[in-house]
Amino acid sequence: MSVVDLELTLREQRGTLDLQSIVESAASYLEGASAREIIRWAAATFGDRLCLTSSMSDALLIDLVSRVKPGVDVLFIDTGYHFAETVGTRDAVEAVYDVNVINVKPSRTVAEQERDLGPRLFGRNPDLCCYLRKVEPLNRALEPYLAWISGIRRDESPARAGAKVVEWDSKRQMVKVNPIAAWTQEEVDNYISDNGVLINPLHYDNYPSIGCAPCTRQVADGEDPRSGRWQGFGKTECGLHL
Repeated sequence: MSVVDLELTLREQRGTLDLQSIVESAASYLEGASAREIIRWAAATFGDRLCLTSSMSDALLIDLVSRVKPGVDVLFIDTGYHFAETVGTRDAVEAVYDVNVINVKPSRTVAEQERDLGPRLFGRNPDLCCYLRKVEPLNRALEPYLAWISGIRRDESPARAGAKVVEWDSKRQMVKVNPIAAWTQEEVDNYISDNGVLINPLHYDNYPSIGCAPCTRQVADGEDPRSGRWQGFGKTECGLHL
């Protein structure tokens, strides 16, 4: 059965199959498929109930998905703590690519959070800060959708090593699609170079993994790319993917 045949079969069965059944079928069949094939399946299966998320570290995922599904919704979580370069990358993406960037904001501004919970929550309780400024806003923004596309890769960290190309997001009760889960850093770099993909300029200043400005530092040559995140807290994930 071709990927197209699988798309049609799942579309016909969508009325009777629950989402978890779709995940089980697709995860097995699409393992080893190209990123574009995985995205084509997701677009055909979920239509306008599909979105993607982007931290605006680069526009690789945006480039891939927009070639298959022009006008796709791109959720960007505007935490209020981003580097100016990250906000600039978001604005450039909106101008260059055929996508609909949706700016997702936390329920409280930074000033309101500091008023209610005290200053520098990120330095006292980064897990709570990430939840309030990233996880909860994304959970809320994802409610209208059946599936979301993420750019996580297995080689990024041990916590992501088991990621499937299609999996069930039990926390949000929806489908999560990871089309570049099997890509290596070399494949990422080659795609960005070959396709002229927009990239956050902080990458050129030794920021290989970019999060909120107060919790991200430059990384020395040879260090783990994610070692610049939440230094001193033994924390490697913000909670969006776990």
